[in-house]
Amino acid sequence: MQSQMLPITLPSPTMLFRTENGVVDEENEQQNRLLLSSSSSSSSLSSNKDDNSKEKMPFLSRALSYTHLTHLVSNKKKHKRRRSRNSGDDDILPSLSRQQSTLTQEVTHAASETYLITRLGFELLRYLGIGYRWITKFLALGCYAMLLLPGFIQVGYYYYRSRQVRRGIVYGDQPRNRLDLYLPENPDGPMPVVAFITGGAWIIGYKAWGSLLGQQLAERGVIVACIDYRNFPQGTMSDMVKDASEGISFICNNIADYGGDPNRIYLMGQSAGAHIAACTLLEQAIKELGEGDKTSWSVSQIRAYFGLSGGYDLFKLVDYFHERGLYRSIFLSIMEGDQSLRRFSPEVRVQDPSIRSAIQLLPLIVLFHGTGDYSIPCDASKTFADALQRVGAQAELILYEGKTHTDVFLQDPMRGGKDELFEDILSYIHSGDSAALAKDAVAPPRRRLVPECMLKLAHMVSPF
Repeated sequence: MQSQMLPITLPSPTMLFRTENGVVDEENEQQNRLLLSSSSSSSSLSSNKDDNSKEKMPFLSRALSYTHLTHLVSNKKKHKRRRSRNSGDDDILPSLSRQQSTLTQEVTHAASETYLITRLGFELLRYLGIGYRWITKFLALGCYAMLLLPGFIQVGYYYYRSRQVRRGIVYGDQPRNRLDLYLPENPDGPMPVVAFITGGAWIIGYKAWGSLLGQQLAERGVIVACIDYRNFPQGTMSDMVKDASEGISFICNNIADYGGDPNRIYLMGQSAGAHIAACTLLEQAIKELGEGDKTSWSVSQIRAYFGLSGGYDLFKLVDYFHERGLYRSIFLSIMEGDQSLRRFSPEVRVQDPSIRSAIQLLPLIVLFHGTGDYSIPCDASKTFADALQRVGAQAELILYEGKTHTDVFLQDPMRGGKDELFEDILSYIHSGDSAALAKDAVAPPRRRLVPECMLKLAHMVSPF
């Protein structure tokens, strides 16, 4: 049945929805405009008629009655409010998207780091072989790691979550040519810089191993750059030296962009990293005399070299390492054969009269070693310091009574309070800076990361 058509006329007090005092109600005015828009062609003609005449408007169906129009207006308002809420949600969505993207990147990075560390562990196991000796060592390593786990978790959280850590900065075009930067929170002018090369038996070295040292020094206003490098079998000793040199070059030429002082750069290495850093420094000194291609950094840019628990005469160490499980065949493969042992033995090489001029270019060399170290005996640092002093180089030796290979680098920093090695390094870095030395004197002791009983047990079971 067709709906009945009703005529609508203007002006009409009922259809204009005016109030008694002549003020147009806002809601009714909107409804009136809807009616007028449906008859725009007729209303243009009505302006020429007499005001008292009533112009007939086009017919509307009963479906567009007042009740239905009110419903349409109500729906329009709801749509506007919904659209307003959606626009507010749109403003929130980009920030949520950015947070999700950042979280995804963090999780992906952590997963890749975990994979790399696991792979390095299996790589070491593959080359050392599976025998009774290494089974017991890996069991001891597992116990050692579990005892220090509370400290590792806290350092790992800092490494992955702190805004002061810039991870994975590319310094070269080779695999693993990355470095991490640890930046002080409140820089006061250009800051001193430590370029650090981690240890790992030339097989499992990784830049994250320096995160505890980086955190410590950054808290005292020192930038730390932990340089990653290719390990064996991905690379051999010459590749490791090349990577270290590229990393040092990047630091010397770019550290000012991160607030560092390019005139106060210190080179440091631990264990195998100390050996790699010493070889790199000596190679560069020789190159600067014209005996090789020059690179984009100079030995003169290095204020001092800090060698921690390193070995510097491979002729003496090859048999010692073999007895401890780093077999001769593997070690010689890392060092590129017997013929290269001399090239990669800084202690032997500095005594060569043909490079005596290069020795004079070397900066101050400070060697740190624990007397209880049985991974690399402290005699390795003693004889290297003696050899350097005999040829006229500046060399100093600091020994820590009863400290093992890992005591000075891991257990002592996790113990909190005053750390001997840490304070000694700072005394060299801040030498001549009275303001920095004054701050060091009143600096609060670092907090403990691991209970003392667990640290003592870790000292007893450590396989290093």
